[in-house]
Amino acid sequence: MIALTEVAADRMRTFLNNRGKGMGVRVAVRTTGCSGLAYVIEFVDELQSDDVTFEDQGVTLVVDKKSLLYLDGSVLDYTKEGLNEGFKFNNPNEKETCGCGESFTV
Repeated sequence: MIALTEVAADRMRTFLNNRGKGMGVRVAVRTTGCSGLAYVIEFVDELQSDDVTFEDQGVTLVVDKKSLLYLDGSVLDYTKEGLNEGFKFNNPNEKETCGCGESFTV
């Protein structure tokens, strides 16, 4: 399962409402970066055959089965630090992150 903090859920609902269409938000892991894996967040208009859905605080989260192996138990937050803001994964499966913070290993 993947959960959202209240702040992350508010931001996702705002993004979805502003977009005006779509069924939810895809949370995934892709092979890339220095450490091998990177997080992906994107809008979802339709489900794929290997998708699993979670509903949290009025937001539908869509995760493919392969990504779920890496993301299970994660909590997605939205943070502001100075001029930087964005979604942050609190992933209990994460072992290391690269120096730039763009990728991770499990």
